[in-house]
This record gives sequence, C-alpha cells and structure tokens, in this order.
Amino acid sequence: MISNRELFLKNTAQTSSSPRLFEIVKAEGVYLYGPNGERYLDLVSGFNVSNIGHRHPSVIAAIQQQLEKYLHVTVYGEFVQAPQVKFATELLANLPSSFGSVYLTNSGAEAVEGSMKIAKKYTGRRQIIAAEKAYHGSTQGALSLIGNPAYQEAYAPLLPEIEFIQFNDISSLDIITNQTAAVIVEAIQGEAGVRVPSTEFMRALRRKCDETGAILVFDEIQTGFGRTGKMFAFEHFGIVPDVLMLAKGIGGGMPLGAFVARKEVMDVIKDNPMLGHITTFGGHPVSCAAALASLQVIQNEKLLDTVEIKAALFRKELNHPAIKEIRGMGLMMCLQLETFEHVYQVSNFCAEHGVMIDWYLHCETALRIAPPLTISETEIKHACEIIRQGIEKFI
Repeated sequence: MISNRELFLKNTAQTSSSPRLFEIVKAEGVYLYGPNGERYLDLVSGFNVSNIGHRHPSVIAAIQQQLEKYLHVTVYGEFVQAPQVKFATELLANLPSSFGSVYLTNSGAEAVEGSMKIAKKYTGRRQIIAAEKAYHGSTQGALSLIGNPAYQEAYAPLLPEIEFIQFNDISSLDIITNQTAAVIVEAIQGEAGVRVPSTEFMRALRRKCDETGAILVFDEIQTGFGRTGKMFAFEHFGIVPDVLMLAKGIGGGMPLGAFVARKEVMDVIKDNPMLGHITTFGGHPVSCAAALASLQVIQNEKLLDTVEIKAALFRKELNHPAIKEIRGMGLMMCLQLETFEHVYQVSNFCAEHGVMIDWYLHCETALRIAPPLTISETEIKHACEIIRQGIEKFI
C-alpha cells in the first residue's frame, strides 16, 4: 500500500527538494500529532497562524454554527453576510478611529496586492518603496517587494518602479518623494530573522510619508493579533499607518486576510472602473466566523497580558553561550546561531524529541520561536530544555 508520504511526493506540488515530511493527523492546543502516536510541541504555530492554539473550542463552535447556515454564496462585496460584517465591525473597534473600512481577502499576499492597488489609485502615483530583506508573499506583485534578488530573478520581469530602503536606517528614507505612492514595510521584519526597528526609525518613516503624501502601509501579517504582546505591533511605536495588512493569525486557523484603510482611500476601488478589486472566496463566511471567535478569545482570555512574561521565560531558559543573540518582540523571536548546519541539526534534534521548530527564509542561521500564545510556562521550560540539549549535542 502506498503511504501518504509517497503520495505527497508523487502527487502534490513540491516547494523545495527537501520538504520536512512530517505527517500530521491531528492538532490540539499547542501540540501536533503524527500517525504513530508522535506528539510535537509546536513552536512555529503554522508560521504565526495558530496564535490561540490549534482547534480552540470557541473557534470550532463558531465554525460549526456557521456550517449550519451557509458556506460560499457569492463573490465578496455583493451580498450582506453577517460573519463578514460582524468581524469587520469588531476589527475596526480594536483599531484607531482613522481606519474606517475593511477589505477581506483569502490570504496575506492578496492583501498586499489590494493595498498596492488602492495606494496607486488614491495618490495617482506609481512608485512603491519596500525594504531590503522584506517578505510580503509570493504572487508576482508581492514578490516584487521582496528585498532579495535571489527570489526574484527567475520570475522577472516583475513590477516596475519598485525601490528599496534599508530597514531601520533613517538615512535611507530620502528616496521617498512626492512621486512615491506607498511605502510598504513590515512592522517587524519576519523572514529576515525577526528584525525589530527602533521607535525613532518608525516615527521618521511616518513623518517622511506625511511630508511627501505617500501612503504608509504596514504589513502585520505575522505580527498582528497579539503576537508581539499588543493586538497590533504598530502600537509599540506610537504611530498609526494609513493601511494595515493582516492575515495568518486573524483567522483562528482558517484562511483569511484583510487590508484596512481610511474610508476615502478604500473607496477608490468602487469606481473608474467599478469592481476595481474583486475576489471570489475572500472573506469566506466560515473563516470570518472563526476570525471573530479568535479575536474574542484573545480578549476574553486576556492572552495579551501573559505574552511578555512568557517571552521573558524563553529568554531566561535559553541563556546559552552558543546562542549569539535572541531577537524579537513578545512571542515572535529567533535564536541566532552560527551556521545553517547548526540550525538544521538542532531543528531535527528538537523534532525527534517532540518539539517542532524551524528557521527563516532570509535568515537560515536562526531558529524560529513563535508558539501559540496559550503555551504554558511548564511547556516553555520543557521546550527550552530540548533546545538546549540539541545545542549541547551539535554546537
């Protein structure tokens, strides 16, 4: 009998020549389970998706209730669908009053595409500025914003009139001018190995966009919904972007993305042409029901209150001379090691001993730490013990 692993390699598109090939048959809370009773403490959260843990009972209940009503009924934006309306309303209630309109999408990359379109249409400009070592997704438009030519060259030509600043370098902001439609940056660079900008840089960026009339777009696809200890990472810097892009953690494990903007900015897609940005499955009603439940879980269980305490425990337990640096904010952090070989060896050791950990697209010398916000202190100590054992064995 052909195994699922063999069928996976034979029949599903492969994104690398060396997939990790762990088969998962169940996920619950902070754990993943394999077909032979394997149990893995999840320190990756599906790449910052499962912020409230896997299959939270409130999310499952919301999904089941919506399944009894309807699934897809029409393309986004035509019919009034209560799950979309309720989630958008609650999302705006948790954002500054300058935000007035939510466009619901399937994914983060689709949110990026929509954000670029409204910035260009609203300003009448064409230039987009992103940051070196950024990651915003893999569609052609989003790929154009990745500040790493190695990922772009095979798919050229990409979007024209894209320029790059150096993340966290105020002197590089001079390329933002009155010809710039938008500056798109991650609130914290994720795939670059969790690079946290200074408050001074973020405020200088806000001022430069104000001076030039450029739209400031924050990518909070990884950082949103509590990952950094606040509902949104921009709150740490005392500024507010013009457009906010979300995905990953907002859906409670279901596929969902969004971009949020001032009403007058969002409204440019209504006319000239009509239906200037459309999506069939964006804002799927089941995903929106799950998202509302997830947001309520974060609030009702006061998950934000414990993020910094848990992050501090990780830092304390992972105090080891082989770890060159622990970077991050809240429960979005990385362990900087010396080489990718070390990262690979420690990662495999952890998986073999029941702790799932990973690395970064643009920073293969660092280990990713991004557990569900619901992880307990006992589970943190256990995970750190396994990581330390791996480091002792290979470094």
